Amino acid sequence: MNFKSKLLGAVVATVLTTGSAYAAQTSLTFATHHSPEGPSGELMGAFLKDIEAMSNGEIKTTAFYSSSLVKSQDTFDAAANGVVDCDMTNGSYQTGKNPAFQFVADVMGGYDTPLQYLTWVNYGGGAEIIDSLYAEYGMKFVGSWVGGQESLTSSRPLNGVSDLKGFKFRSPPGMESEIFASLGAKPVVMDFTEIFSALETKVIDGADASSLANNVGLGLYDIVKYTTFPGFHSMSSDHMACNRTVWDALPANHQAIIETAMQKLSLQLMMKTIVANGEAVAKLSSQGVTLHNWSGEDRATFRAAAKSAWGNWAKKTPETAKIVESHKTFLARIGLGG
Repeated sequence: MNFKSKLLGAVVATVLTTGSAYAAQTSLTFATHHSPEGPSGELMGAFLKDIEAMSNGEIKTTAFYSSSLVKSQDTFDAAANGVVDCDMTNGSYQTGKNPAFQFVADVMGGYDTPLQYLTWVNYGGGAEIIDSLYAEYGMKFVGSWVGGQESLTSSRPLNGVSDLKGFKFRSPPGMESEIFASLGAKPVVMDFTEIFSALETKVIDGADASSLANNVGLGLYDIVKYTTFPGFHSMSSDHMACNRTVWDALPANHQAIIETAMQKLSLQLMMKTIVANGEAVAKLSSQGVTLHNWSGEDRATFRAAAKSAWGNWAKKTPETAKIVESHKTFLARIGLGG
């Protein structure tokens, strides 16, 4: 064997034994409002392990849960300013920047299932529109993750739109309050932490809190015995968004790994929510809680009221008008009305 052959053999042997020693190394920090023990937080932890494993250790991650580093509403800016690399909270926190963020997070009265919303993101032009909006703030939109519809809780029957008249309930501020008020309800804006005591003292008749399973965990059905399920009014989607400079500097294979793991996270959250809500249905039925599944007619009435609010919000900025029109077009494509 000549010298050149020996040298080539030594180089090949070195590459085989060192593996990824010469591969690109990436370190990313993530921040979320979810706790590590909750369903979403647990799945986020699995997502981070996935991207480390799929990259053969080339991607290293650090996560800050429960808004421990910065407040939930400040996480997006923290990523844009380089305090962390990626934000895994919710676009609704950024509606003060542009009302268009409302329609990234929650198309009130729009989609019936999380799969429909995610289909808009991936096949209806949603990802491109969201990314264009986020780019204005130095951020890259990577993906969405949403479990399913939320359920209203109530101390009185909520069998349809007619039962909303005079219904005094906890509501987040903004578009939701506008929609329900137009249907005769009396939304009361209050902090999430005040819901339990407000129901207990009958300051309110009910609340928009979370999904059926999460409402069970909060103990709300120990106080009130009526709820909507499946939900119809709200389905808030979280996002993954990264500092655009950081994202653009990632090797293409690392970007692909993260995007693929994000798709897995989205699917897992939908499946986990189905199971958790199913278990909650069985539990609540045995506890005497009445579950109201709204008719197609009532859902259509709510959607019409929601669409009226969409129109008002669409007038606020060009970006909001663009994203609202995109949703309306896609809803028509999938048979839910334009």
